[in-house]
Amino acid sequence: MKEKSNKLGVRIWLNIILFGFMGQIAWSVENMYFNTFLYNSVYDGATQAAVNGSLDVMSAISAMVAFSAATAVITTFLAGTLSDKLGKRKWFIVCGYILWGIITASFGLISRDNTASLFGLSDEVKILTATVSIVIIMDCVMTFMGSTGNDAAFNAWVTDVTNTKNRATVESVLALLPLFATAVVMGLAGAVTGIGYSTFFIVLGAIVTLCGVLGCFTLKDTGVKPDRKTAYFKNLVYGFRPSVVQENKRLYLALAAVCISSTAFQVFFPYLFIYLGNVLNFSLDSVLASLTPATIVAAALVLIVAVALIVCMGKLIDRFGKEKFLVLSVILYFAGLVATGFAKNVLTFLISMIPALLGWCLFSVAMNAAVRDFMPQDKVGAFQGIRMIFSVLIPMVVGPIIGNLVCRVSSITYTNDYGVVTSAPGAVMFFAAAVVTVFILIPVLLLIRKGFKVSVKTE
Repeated sequence: MKEKSNKLGVRIWLNIILFGFMGQIAWSVENMYFNTFLYNSVYDGATQAAVNGSLDVMSAISAMVAFSAATAVITTFLAGTLSDKLGKRKWFIVCGYILWGIITASFGLISRDNTASLFGLSDEVKILTATVSIVIIMDCVMTFMGSTGNDAAFNAWVTDVTNTKNRATVESVLALLPLFATAVVMGLAGAVTGIGYSTFFIVLGAIVTLCGVLGCFTLKDTGVKPDRKTAYFKNLVYGFRPSVVQENKRLYLALAAVCISSTAFQVFFPYLFIYLGNVLNFSLDSVLASLTPATIVAAALVLIVAVALIVCMGKLIDRFGKEKFLVLSVILYFAGLVATGFAKNVLTFLISMIPALLGWCLFSVAMNAAVRDFMPQDKVGAFQGIRMIFSVLIPMVVGPIIGNLVCRVSSITYTNDYGVVTSAPGAVMFFAAAVVTVFILIPVLLLIRKGFKVSVKTE
């Protein structure tokens, strides 16, 4: 059997960046703007009676995140295991992305007025409740498509084409893509004020669909052998067997560490842009209006330095070993979150987030590469569902609940332009997230004791 090359070709890098980036564009729209869409569009203009009679907006966001996470996990199990069974990844990726973009674009049609017309409703409480329900259901449908293309097939494909000598480098690039995607989506979001959510969702959905179409010509299957010996439904539960857990202790410790890290992130992230806009009074329009050539150059230089730093992280991790960077990353993550909780304005908030994001990126690069290393090579697709339980389901259910609870205890409210009082997130959510990060050290220290060395994967 020929050993995989440590060098990845141009075609592989092109697809890693293209599908990784466009996938993050779609997830950023969901994670950042479906929440604000509920907050600023679906609930905006509703009467106090309608808000009081329906689901509270913070609870609606928490429910949407939780249902979406559950959908993502179930879908990844089904699609990932099927891709192992068929020995195919390409068409799962291509079809998933095409439909993912179409469903994202369909959010441009959701409004209280359209709901009232569609179902013949006149009661304000029923209209608001039905519209919120439609958003949550459509978010789950969108997640089904996205998880098929990205979480199940694309992530398995990346594991297929990499090995233990280059995975941290690839993970460093993949870790950058959410940051670029967030910046792009935030930049495009300036258009929301002028053109509204409808056009915003349609344009971004079309871009994701186009990516799927391009994949018909750029993607190649990795030569994964079809699994004709094991029954499909038997493979679905493969990762839950006690014997499998026992044989792959390091994999499950790595997944536990990812789970805790992601939970800490989800304590504040679903509410982050609501917090910035309604508590710290951040306005993207005012920032864009204040840009000068000097500030644009400075921002570009900071971005270039950040990119170089994160890519260097990946290369250093590949060279010196993952275990040497983990404790430091947790300390940075914790310190940054604590500092962010004390920030009283947008500038100090952004400065405080630097160590938090640096620690999170460093940890994610090292531990996600370790997860890929520890996966059984003949069950990569099936294990994507297990990975999703730890990296998405548990964090996206538990994290927002913690954030919602601590924010409710702090009793912070916001009165919108219509005089309606709604709950709002507070800085306490960053302190809660910092507490969660402390528990990352338990699986990390156990994993360091067991070691990270694995045999080089072969084709």
